[in-house]
Amino acid sequence: MNLRAKVYIENQKKDAEAKLAARLTFLKEKGLSPEVIKKDATFRQIKAIVRKAETRLAAIRASEKLNQERAQAKAEKLAAKQAAREMASAEPAEEVSEEKPKKGKKEQPEKRIKPEKKKEKKEKKPEPEEKK
Repeated sequence: MNLRAKVYIENQKKDAEAKLAARLTFLKEKGLSPEVIKKDATFRQIKAIVRKAETRLAAIRASEKLNQERAQAKAEKLAAKQAAREMASAEPAEEVSEEKPKKGKKEQPEKRIKPEKKKEKKEKKPEPEEKK
């Protein structure tokens, strides 16, 4: 659900609830029984709008909760990573450098020199004459 639409959906719900209350009082003033009021088409349509808005808001709340959990997990992961770095830097760095020898340029074995072979040029064969 679109999180930015939350404000609009809340406004729709408030408007629908106000219309629902107004319709209910109007029908009661007419002297209709609760069973007839439940069957009123306009009353049912307004109730449907309220239910729809509630469903959308529930989806938005679930999405917000999920986003919050993800952000919290990301923060915890970052904190754990920083703690691991601090622990690694807290260990004496001298011991690490003594164990590993300094790296220098790698010695490359000399390439073998192969004796050069002279390439002989192939002579072109004379084209055979056409037979008549």
